[in-house]
Amino acid sequence: MKGLKNKRVLITGGASGIGSATVSRFIAEGSLVTILDRDEVALINKKESTPDLVGTIKGDVSKPSDVENAFEKVKELMGGIDVLINNAGISIRDLFVDISYEQWQKVINVNLTGVFLVAQATAKLMLEGNGGTIINMGSTNGMTGIPFYASYNASKAGVIELTKSMALELAPTITVNAVCPGYILTPMQEAEYTPEMLRECESKIPLKRLGKPEEVAALYAFLASDDAKYLTGQTYVIDGGEIAGALASR
Repeated sequence: MKGLKNKRVLITGGASGIGSATVSRFIAEGSLVTILDRDEVALINKKESTPDLVGTIKGDVSKPSDVENAFEKVKELMGGIDVLINNAGISIRDLFVDISYEQWQKVINVNLTGVFLVAQATAKLMLEGNGGTIINMGSTNGMTGIPFYASYNASKAGVIELTKSMALELAPTITVNAVCPGYILTPMQEAEYTPEMLRECESKIPLKRLGKPEEVAALYAFLASDDAKYLTGQTYVIDGGEIAGALASR
């Protein structure tokens, strides 16, 4: 991709799943990459397997004090940020009537408040410098109703609208977009779905398979590249055609 070499990139939730694949992709593009993740063991493993990382920072994106401390370390490690991949997220599968207040708050705090906290800290740095690109992790769950994920769906719908508002306020210095994957074969997906459930999902997707983390990473890389400089305030779906026919509602 054009323009990614030596770009300073912060990736939240970069120690596993889509985040891990995104770390590898940006390093392959010649970017300078730092990870912010709350999973210390996963961070250590990623650092050992990826020696070209600039650094790893342990922190919870839903905690303002952790984010503040993380950005002090980011400034020490990279001096600033050119690209933010706001990727960290969690989900809890449960019936709407059974979701506890604690479960609701946990999902909203990470998926929406965490995106807000990290994006705000990043935007302040970028506005002090030469601007940059912020890409938030949305989901097709934020665009159509899906049973058993009310808290997750609400959080991702919030991310999509937050992205649009950010894009309007931060233009023309900073571009802001959202990536909305459908079913991607990640450890989080495999933990919540049985093999039979995954096969049923595949049968409903027009491309007849689940997506790969590397394919989402490729979309992140494009949106962060110089080829995407005129793109902002948009939502980019990567779902194998899943919601084109409202298949997600079944």
